[in-house]
Amino acid sequence: MLLSRSYLSISRVIKMCGIIGFIDRTKSRMDGSGIKAALSLMNERGSGDGAGYAAYGIYPEYADYYALHVFFDNLAEPKKKVDELLQQWGEIVHQEEIPTTPQPGIRKVHIPWRYFFKPSEDLMAGRMNSENDVVTYIVMEVNANVKGATIFSSGKNMGVFKASGWPEDVANFYRIEDYKGYIWLAHNRYPTNSPGWWGGAHPFNLLNWSVVHNGEITSYGTNQRYVEGYGYKCTLFTDTEVVAYLFDLLGRQHELSHEMIVRALAPPFWDDIDRMPEKEAELNKAVRLTYGSALMNGPFAIVVGTDEGIVGFTDRIKLRPLVVGENGSKLYISSEEAAIRTLDPEVKSIYTPRAGEPIIGRFIE
Repeated sequence: MLLSRSYLSISRVIKMCGIIGFIDRTKSRMDGSGIKAALSLMNERGSGDGAGYAAYGIYPEYADYYALHVFFDNLAEPKKKVDELLQQWGEIVHQEEIPTTPQPGIRKVHIPWRYFFKPSEDLMAGRMNSENDVVTYIVMEVNANVKGATIFSSGKNMGVFKASGWPEDVANFYRIEDYKGYIWLAHNRYPTNSPGWWGGAHPFNLLNWSVVHNGEITSYGTNQRYVEGYGYKCTLFTDTEVVAYLFDLLGRQHELSHEMIVRALAPPFWDDIDRMPEKEAELNKAVRLTYGSALMNGPFAIVVGTDEGIVGFTDRIKLRPLVVGENGSKLYISSEEAAIRTLDPEVKSIYTPRAGEPIIGRFIE
């Protein structure tokens, strides 16, 4: 059967980005070669405008320090300002340019740099009552006010690696096979409403929350105003950024479980709540009323990495695909079954979750 060019174009736009997440619940680490191959299999979902990887467990020698990954336009004034800010709030125990290998498909418009940083306990007071609060403040301050610098990763014992390019080019650029992690996230971008630039590639990160997303958050304006009321600053020109901040706000600050966060962001429809047993209906009504401004509308499939595991979910109608695979201690969440089987040919169970259903993989104690 021959398909017209217009049909193929529409089909491609409907599919949009490719995402995949992986966890080994025993914290057994694997190198980045498998996730690179799995993401590259979904090249038809991207446009070459952005790809990226997040890995947890990659910095065991600096596990107690925040690994700050920064894009610098140059190593003069922007870096000087970031150095001064970090030294004001704590100690830089090590810093270096992130090792890269030139790739024909990537134009190096930024210098990827990493700091290993420890906030000073003496400076924690008032709103800054924890290390996480200090690092969040630093990320917001740099990204909003330091021209020529963008902090795109800020967790402990983890890191994000992203750029404008195809998945294999970005992986080769960062030598992704050299890193070993027990959680991996990866994303192949097809931008629709925002520019294809390095900072706009996924994953998006704050502290140990990392997000890959396929689709569109049409409630972005409402969600942005909500998180900015709590001091977050959306500066990266894409709707996915707000998802990372929502998880940090609801998970870290409000101490909601992963299940409750998903219930707040992708709650049941009112008609479905009306048909629930009384206690279940009361809980869902309370969540919707409390977190109405956090509710996300639009077509989306999302995978989130945390320091406790991974979380996957879709919008309430499931307008973007999400597939789950399991094999012993390993859990996979992806846009496509073929990507999961590329990462693990021996995967034992493949299924598709219901719309809005949270898929959660936690570490085995």
